[in-house]
Amino acid sequence: MIKVLIADDQMMVREGFSVLLGAMPDIEVVGEAVNGLEAIAKTRELRPDVVLMDIRMPELNGIEATRAIVAVDEGAKVLVLTTFDLDEYVYQALRAGASGFLLKDASARQLADGVRVVASGEALLAPSVTRRLITEFSKLAEVPKLPAVQNPAAYGELTERETEVLVLIAQGLSNVEIAERLVVAESTIKTHVSRVLVKLGLRDRTQAAVFAYEARLVTPG
Repeated sequence: MIKVLIADDQMMVREGFSVLLGAMPDIEVVGEAVNGLEAIAKTRELRPDVVLMDIRMPELNGIEATRAIVAVDEGAKVLVLTTFDLDEYVYQALRAGASGFLLKDASARQLADGVRVVASGEALLAPSVTRRLITEFSKLAEVPKLPAVQNPAAYGELTERETEVLVLIAQGLSNVEIAERLVVAESTIKTHVSRVLVKLGLRDRTQAAVFAYEARLVTPG
């Protein structure tokens, strides 16, 4: 079972998502939080696999809550919820450690599939949305670059194939899709991804995608 915590200050949203996810045979909603502080506390208490995180909440917003959660629990995956697909705060949440995002008007199937994707360790970033979101808000975000980006030589340590895999991650491809593109086994791609993350000092695929855009390894288009 995939354990899910729902963090949103709107009761109707929490209840709606709880009902939709509760109907899935492989997903269990273990708790709800009404603000960022409660989301952090309940993550520590309940140890969910996935936290559905609203961004705009009282007490502590979803960005800061996400940063705190991934700092203390590397196993927790945060899936950001937003009303707009180009919410300026989504980009910051992804940089803070979120594994992807969903629109609040997502269907029950999209919601459940999103939870499963994030729980499995993949990034929930469709190619078209990835390009628009990261390229647009990397220009606007007044925040420090990811640590690895401060050292341009860092990605020089990647092999040619690892760099190729990094670019494909940034384009929103899954391990299976990358394996098909490069005509290699999926297990080989998983190994490449792991090495990329270790060499760049990044937490997951989502931060790898952000890194690739910020380092200009991938250009808008």
